[in-house]
Amino acid sequence: MYLAVGLSAVAVVLAYWYVTRPAPVPHIERVYPEQARPGWKGPLRDPSKPVVGASSIHCYDPATGYVLGEVPADTPDTIRAKIGRAVQAQEAWRTSSFEARRHVLRAMHAWIQRDLEPIARIACRDTGKTQAIDAAFGELLTTCAKLAWTIQQGEKVLRPERRSGNLLLAHKRCTVFHEPLGVVAACVSWNYPVHNMLGPIISALFAGNAIVVKCSEQVAWTSHHMLTAVHRCLDACGAPRDLVQVVTCGPASVEALTRDPRLAHITFIGSDAVGRKVAEAAAPQLTATTLELGGKDPAVILPDTSLSFFTSMFMRACFQAMGQNCIGIERFIVPRSMVDELVDAVRPRIEKLRCGSFLDETRFGCGPDGQDTVDCGAMISDARFDALEALITDAVAHGAKLVLGGHRLVHPTWPLGHYFAPTLLTHVTPSMRIAQEELFAPVFLIMAYDDVEEAVQIANGTAFGLGSSVFGRTKAQCHAVAVRLQSGMVNINDFGISYLNQGLPFGGRKDSGYGRFAGPEGLLGLTAPKAVTEDVAFGLVQTSIPPVVDYPLSNTQRSWTFLRSLVRLAFGSWTDALGAIPGLL
Repeated sequence: MYLAVGLSAVAVVLAYWYVTRPAPVPHIERVYPEQARPGWKGPLRDPSKPVVGASSIHCYDPATGYVLGEVPADTPDTIRAKIGRAVQAQEAWRTSSFEARRHVLRAMHAWIQRDLEPIARIACRDTGKTQAIDAAFGELLTTCAKLAWTIQQGEKVLRPERRSGNLLLAHKRCTVFHEPLGVVAACVSWNYPVHNMLGPIISALFAGNAIVVKCSEQVAWTSHHMLTAVHRCLDACGAPRDLVQVVTCGPASVEALTRDPRLAHITFIGSDAVGRKVAEAAAPQLTATTLELGGKDPAVILPDTSLSFFTSMFMRACFQAMGQNCIGIERFIVPRSMVDELVDAVRPRIEKLRCGSFLDETRFGCGPDGQDTVDCGAMISDARFDALEALITDAVAHGAKLVLGGHRLVHPTWPLGHYFAPTLLTHVTPSMRIAQEELFAPVFLIMAYDDVEEAVQIANGTAFGLGSSVFGRTKAQCHAVAVRLQSGMVNINDFGISYLNQGLPFGGRKDSGYGRFAGPEGLLGLTAPKAVTEDVAFGLVQTSIPPVVDYPLSNTQRSWTFLRSLVRLAFGSWTDALGAIPGLL
């Protein structure tokens, strides 16, 4: 008998597993353009040719100057048409099950896991970053972390949630439903073109929305190939491919997107100046916005910090992606007595940094004829080189000490590439422009302080408040500083690591913007909360209006006495409640 019961239980479990198992992940055809393959050589760009043309976006590799091709530029009419297609696709998707949404995300996850190298190489070719470090950290790890968190936790965040009531609502069930917004948009930056595009798509689709992504014209080539892959994932899962649209255009056409009343929400990632324009364009339509803007992230290094232990992290915090990292460290705030020690620790490392094209110079990137490695890639453009050099010159004129770099770099192999010399600048004070403005560049900037109070003032002394770090050996001291930092994220004895946990909200304060993406906060921000009340004993126990407060009122004084007593009964002390009973009778 026991054997029969056991076998029956096993059969039930297996049947349940079979019925509830996830659908098989479909195979997605590989996206691997020729330009991203080892050994590819292209024609060199014409520096006089603008990126944004009359009808197309001119795409090239900023590390080498190789031309990647042309991507059609959207016009206001094509932008409006894409929004219209997204609206139609979302009508069916809004009622999709969580399992159907997970199925799409699992397909995306399987595609990325299979094609890690092609995806990384595409991002490298379009931005000039390194594959082994910058693309691996900023494109692949972050995107897989977001997919994993959303697949595992998304339904828990978005499923209907019961809310407690009070004595007056004892007969009611109170529930919050998180409904799709409709069509949302994301205007994203160029520094991590794979992740910045896929991240908003992941959240939007799981929340039941369609999305229009406006990618930077600087990375239109990557965005085009990522869209192809996402559409293949949607097709394979039986979901409408028009759920995801990508817009590539110059600044002159973008308001066709940001001013469109059919958009329910806009996420913007970029500079504070452009973010303000997006918010202004969205305001007349009352379109909700989330703005992730500039940063001037500080690292407060406390007096008991082991500089030798953290030097490697400081180097990564400054020079990852050549400083083009929104939560990279832009200010190292150090005890005055430790400045020389920090300079001695980082100077020889900075001097040895090798800049170049990872895909065209390393054995890993191009084959056996390559060299051992390239530490740093290119900048996305040389458009800000004049401004960067001017800021450094101004700082030196006001007392800063330029130890290394400080100028654009003409690469001996890639003269058409965009390179800026890794820079070490010390003796920077808060009054200098370079201490206040976001650099987004490979500049290791050191500021000295005399006591911790001054360090906190320096850290909070800019218009920005995105991320921050605190380094030290004493937990209590680190926490004491962390709670005073005016930023959206604080990493203790680390930098930027909070973003790898996609269960945490990401966003800033002050001129770094408002709203959050990532975490439950970000996912819920792409939904419309709807409060629903209903009777617990439906049709049996219902709200009825007492005669004393029924229209037309028969006795105003009696009505007041009744309602005053009701307030005391429901929300007063127990003695108030007892005293209120006669007024209700």
